[in-house]
Amino acid sequence: MPDEAETTAVPHRRRPKPDILAIDNRRLQPETLMMGHGFDPALSEGSLKPPIFLTSTFVFENAAAGKRFFEGITGKRPGGAEGLVYSRFNGPNQEILEDRLGVWEDAEDALVFSSGMSAIATVMLALVQPGDVIVHSAPLYAATETLIGRILGRFGVKWVDFPAGATREEIDAKVEEARKLGRVSLIYLESPANPTNALVDVEAVKGSRDAAFPHEKPPIVIDNTFLGPLWSKPLQQGADLVLYSLTKYAGGHSDLVAGGAVGGKTLINTIRMMRNTIGTITDPNTAWMLLRSLETLELRMSRAGENAAKVCEFFRGHEKVESVGYLGFLEPGSRQRDIYDRHCTGAGSTFSLYLKGGEAESFRFLDALKIAKLAVSLGGTETLASHPAGMTHLSVPQERKDALKIGDNLVRISVGVENADDLIADFNQALRAI
Repeated sequence: MPDEAETTAVPHRRRPKPDILAIDNRRLQPETLMMGHGFDPALSEGSLKPPIFLTSTFVFENAAAGKRFFEGITGKRPGGAEGLVYSRFNGPNQEILEDRLGVWEDAEDALVFSSGMSAIATVMLALVQPGDVIVHSAPLYAATETLIGRILGRFGVKWVDFPAGATREEIDAKVEEARKLGRVSLIYLESPANPTNALVDVEAVKGSRDAAFPHEKPPIVIDNTFLGPLWSKPLQQGADLVLYSLTKYAGGHSDLVAGGAVGGKTLINTIRMMRNTIGTITDPNTAWMLLRSLETLELRMSRAGENAAKVCEFFRGHEKVESVGYLGFLEPGSRQRDIYDRHCTGAGSTFSLYLKGGEAESFRFLDALKIAKLAVSLGGTETLASHPAGMTHLSVPQERKDALKIGDNLVRISVGVENADDLIADFNQALRAI
């Protein structure tokens, strides 16, 4: 029989092995780190891949450990939880995912959420107080505009916007206008804008913010869903926090809904406290699926980007196409091209197609598609096409849609990883239906 010491001793909890981030002074790249970063197989019975941890709560080694973990969760001690507590706060799958998500932008920390909109809402609830002012670029995703104007507006929150391609002088004027309305607590950007693909000059926004607020600076938060994390890394241009609909390229298979945020630890911890309170963390199964998807993110995005370049070249100059809002076609010397050259490493695979005609022509084109799927969203392995004015931006007032050039002849296309020539054949026959 075991002696008394053996039966009463607290078991030693194994700690994960340190991650290998470099070899022979060569820093490992994100696509390599996605295969194992943040996970030690020895802690999960030698499993090559992380298991799905379907549990609501976690057992503490002892009472003192439980208290210490809750001190971190509640903010009484800085640094966050030292261990697993409860699945509304953290979990193994979510923590591994957050470690890997931050790698792509070399961020200090990251958080994952139950959807892109829950990420946006949690951030705004954490940073904005009743009566504050939000400065934002335009257009924004329709649900984001609804959140700012209709939901936060009920609490006296005001907003001032500037067009996505605004110059430093134009941004300065809008920031000054906002300062006269009250406390500016957030500068919120979306680049490229949904659905026009217009780029925001993050460097100009940062310069304007720093000049107007030399002391207490409102954070710059940007939705990087359309280009990130492969083709754009806004933290390098001065953003404080980068948001994602992980549903899109990060998930990449149109089979999950999730959101993410990456940035500095101090700001992330503020948002973490709000997430802990309102419970907007993603679930373990979705986090596990995202871990799978991140392993192929670079491959999928690269293939989709190559396909989009070929497809857009086909559309350019077609007799039934008015114009193509593709970042690869930006005019040299233009304001948008200047922003692109400074901020982006690729043109992406989502673009705006402006057809000659209106809603009737757009609908005929969409209804004739055979390979591309008529559905909202983007960034999946399959090609998707939709009609923003009648679908994702239907709730936007008509005068605002007109101002933002979201017309009835606009079709948004997200190119997938199919054979590019097959896609071109599909689009060609669909154009004949107009």
